[in-house]
Amino acid sequence: MNQETKKTSEQTEETKQAAENTEAETKAEEKQVEEAQASEEKPAEKAEEKKPEEKKPTHEEELEAQVKKLTEQVNVLKNEYARAYADTENMKKRLQKEHDSFAKYHIQSFAIELLPVLDNCERALAIQGIDENMKKGLEMIYSQLKSALEKEGVTEIEAEGRPFDGNWHQALMSEHKDGVEPGMVLQVLQKGYKLKDRILRAAMVKVSD
Repeated sequence: MNQETKKTSEQTEETKQAAENTEAETKAEEKQVEEAQASEEKPAEKAEEKKPEEKKPTHEEELEAQVKKLTEQVNVLKNEYARAYADTENMKKRLQKEHDSFAKYHIQSFAIELLPVLDNCERALAIQGIDENMKKGLEMIYSQLKSALEKEGVTEIEAEGRPFDGNWHQALMSEHKDGVEPGMVLQVLQKGYKLKDRILRAAMVKVSD
C-alpha cells in the first residue's frame, strides 16, 4: 500500500510539474508577443519623436500675409468699381443719345401727318380760276404751316435738275431727253421732305435715261 501511495504521489508531482512547465511556456510566449509589439511601437514612437515641430509664423510674416490678403481684396473691389463705372457711363451715354434723338426728331410723326395737308394746299393753289380771296387765304395758311415746319427742321428735298440720289429720291418713270445726262431728275411728281438729316418722305421723280 505504501508503494501505491508513493506511486500516486509521484504522478501528482509529475502532473504539477507539467502544469508549471505549461504555465511557464505560456508566460514566455506572452512575453515574446509583448516584446514584439513593443518593438513595433517603438519605431513609430521614434518617428513621432523625430517629426519636426511646425514652425510658427513670425509677427512680420503674419503682417505680410494680412497685407497680401487685403491687397487682393482691394484689387477685386477696384475691378468691380471699374466695371460698375463703365456700365454707368455706357448707360448715361445711351440715355443722352436717346434724349438727343427724341429732342431732334420728336416732331417726326406729327410732321409726316401734315405732309398731305401741304400737298392739298399746293393742289388747291394750282387750280385755275379760283377766287382771289380764297386763294390769298390758302396762301397764308400754306405759308404759315410751311414756316412752322421749317422752324422744327422740316424742309423740302431738292430734286429737280439734280443727279438722282436713291437715298432721297424715288424714280417713278424715266425719259430720254436730248442734252441731258442720264440719271438726272427731270421732274418732281411729288415733293419729298426731310426732318434735319432724316428722310420723312422721298421725292417721287422722273429721271433721264
